Amino acid sequence: MSGGDAWLDRAAARRWFERAAPGAEDPVAREIESRMASRLDLVKHAPVRIVDVGCGAGASGALLRGRYPGAEIVLADFAAAPLARARRASSLAARLRAAFGAAREHFVCADMDALPLASGICGMLWSNLALAWAPDPAATLREWHRVLEVGGLLMFTSYGPDTLKELRAAFAGADDAPHVHPFVDMHDLGDALVASGFADPVMDMELLTVTYARPEELFRDLRASGQRNAHGRRRRSVGGRGGWERMRAAYAALARDGRVPATFEIVYGHAWKAAPRKLADGRAIIRVDRAPRARKPD
Repeated sequence: MSGGDAWLDRAAARRWFERAAPGAEDPVAREIESRMASRLDLVKHAPVRIVDVGCGAGASGALLRGRYPGAEIVLADFAAAPLARARRASSLAARLRAAFGAAREHFVCADMDALPLASGICGMLWSNLALAWAPDPAATLREWHRVLEVGGLLMFTSYGPDTLKELRAAFAGADDAPHVHPFVDMHDLGDALVASGFADPVMDMELLTVTYARPEELFRDLRASGQRNAHGRRRRSVGGRGGWERMRAAYAALARDGRVPATFEIVYGHAWKAAPRKLADGRAIIRVDRAPRARKPD
């Protein structure tokens, strides 16, 4: 699952999100966010500080504030432009809360695998779909483990390998360059959680299908939300006009009832940061619970 930055052109990914249309809604991301939030109903946790990694323009902020009104929230993203929009959208109510000493919001522009935050700083790390853009998801999970406090909760979503499978297949007939990112399987993410030190991981997956009248409508939505091809081996064109027409014809052939499908495989995961079992030098930590001192008989 590793591979460093080999597949991802990080500068291009940042550029695409910087150029995302201001105010453009990503209905798939919002639906996934809502479904992820419903999973919090099954978790008893009251974090004092929450870090939202990959916050974009801050859509998750209102959701998290509504659920945890007393928590301090740190919104982090690697693209400055959407983060600036999130800051501007910070409500008057939030500023008033800060003025009266209530929990504040903070905004951090940084890569998700190198957060400028102290170790053990937050009680919950929330991330909706950002992990799909991690060049090395295992390294990113280790970084998220670092910033969580012991007993802290990680709650995240990502895309699985079947995401945009129709688009991948349609492009395969046009050229052999990658046009869809290599998304990580749910089971591999679960293994990486354990390897990173997380405890009690829970993984789940579902398929969402969105239909469009024409393939161009899918491309428009992806571009508007900044989700463009940032693969390091991507082609800057689809083999000329002929390649584009072959791809479009292959995609249009998938239409049912006049609409073409776009599949999104959604991976949901959550896990806890357990107390460490080893010191930094590898020595094991042995915890001894003292038995209560026996009372003398009266």
